[in-house]
Amino acid sequence: MRPSFYPRLVNGPFDDPGLFISFLFENRAILFDLGDIYSLSARDILKISHVFVSHTHMDHFGGFDRLLRLFLGREKKIHLYGPEDFLKNVEGKLAGYSWNLVENFTNHLVLRATEIHPTGLMTQEYLLHNKFQPVREAVRHPFDKILLKEPALSVSTVILDHRIPCLGFSMKERFHVNIIKENLADLGLDIGPWLKVFKQALFNSQDPDSVFEVRIGKKNILKKKFLLGELTDRIAIITPGQKITYITDVVYNPSNAAKITEFAKDSDQLFIEGTFLEKDRDIARQKYHLTAWQAGVIAARANVKQFTLFHFSPRHTGLEHILRKEAEQAASETRYQ
Repeated sequence: MRPSFYPRLVNGPFDDPGLFISFLFENRAILFDLGDIYSLSARDILKISHVFVSHTHMDHFGGFDRLLRLFLGREKKIHLYGPEDFLKNVEGKLAGYSWNLVENFTNHLVLRATEIHPTGLMTQEYLLHNKFQPVREAVRHPFDKILLKEPALSVSTVILDHRIPCLGFSMKERFHVNIIKENLADLGLDIGPWLKVFKQALFNSQDPDSVFEVRIGKKNILKKKFLLGELTDRIAIITPGQKITYITDVVYNPSNAAKITEFAKDSDQLFIEGTFLEKDRDIARQKYHLTAWQAGVIAARANVKQFTLFHFSPRHTGLEHILRKEAEQAASETRYQ
């Protein structure tokens, strides 16, 4: 069964953190963290619709300029999310350039940035044609942990401690629609763009007794009609959706550990930093990072199906296999306690 989302780390484990998640059959992706993104192709970057920034240390936010550079002159709205002071930092980035020739651009580029606080959200829009000056006072919204909610998925956040507020992110698919290819053939149907329309009807909770039309080709030719519920029974298996969680730059303390464990609970994939070896636990505490052992403990307590370590300290160059082995051992011992 093919997943709907394909997450991959942007860089190697010793380089800037970042998780690129592409959408199956869609020209779309989202990004967790915005460090160095030169390893991503321009084609992939242009797919990005939403960027979720854990915090604005340079290795998590330095790729902002690359992102903006590629989107200039394109018809696009980019949604950005970050922790306390995020709007100020976005505005600082934008203020670093001269925008006196923006009238030469015919397309409209909009940056919609949201700053997350424990008590609420603050959203501001920056328009290229307005030289990226704020269009109005920031709009305030209540904070319910959900940053993005669509029919098929949601992205939530948790505020963690890195000596400054640092955000963890989790993307959850509502449910997964698995298409039975053999049954398509029995109905005289082929795989095609109409399946995206079919899945969208399910995510929109369309009436099962409503008529669903299968249309094909650029001319949108009607091929067959079905009752949506009957077609679903014939060609689809509905299973729980994927959950992908991303955690980086956090100190191991009781509050963080409890928050992360609950937040990442039952994730299909957990991407979690394991910056130091356990023998360097004191250094990890001073620098507000996790050890590989601590990451493994959290992964086991959260009952994740799979976890991937990243964001290794340069002091452990050449020792990545030891970091991963330590995390796996910690997870194994924790599961059997």
